Amino acid sequence: MSHKLFKIILATVLTSLLLLNCKGGDARKNPPDPRERVKKNLEEGKGFRLDTAMKNMSGGGVGSFEFASSNELWRASLDIIDFMPLTSANYSGGIIITDWYSENPDEAIKVTIRFLSNEVRSDALDIKIFYKKCENLVNCTISDYKGNLKSELTKEILKKAAIYKKQNKDKNFKPYAGNSLNDD
Repeated sequence: MSHKLFKIILATVLTSLLLLNCKGGDARKNPPDPRERVKKNLEEGKGFRLDTAMKNMSGGGVGSFEFASSNELWRASLDIIDFMPLTSANYSGGIIITDWYSENPDEAIKVTIRFLSNEVRSDALDIKIFYKKCENLVNCTISDYKGNLKSELTKEILKKAAIYKKQNKDKNFKPYAGNSLNDD
């Protein structure tokens, strides 16, 4: 079979399949408002939304670009550890990693904060602290930090996040301005 004949047969088969899948739309059964038609088509699985497609392509969740500005835990964490240099702060991945921080050249700590939830609660954070002890510039040992710094960091982040959440709630509060039954 020649290459040209194969292309013609393939094009004919694909066109036939496309035409078979086209269903004549009855204008009487479809809403006249385009937004309602789109909604109906999406509910019936006849289309896709670009924002959903972009979300799936990027691998992020809904509002992955809103995470940094709207998540109280994220903002509180950055505020609490603002004195430490950051190695990575990936808000769509939900992790903050600091660089080694030291006030003395022989010891340093490094903090990683992983966000397990967007809710302000104690189990929403997974904080790990690493401790580096050096005898000289080349001979260093790294271990998990022993002490209460992890619990102190968690407590301070949650306190600040609760404040941010309350401020956000107060800022967005709008009393209902509807008609009251008692307005006579």
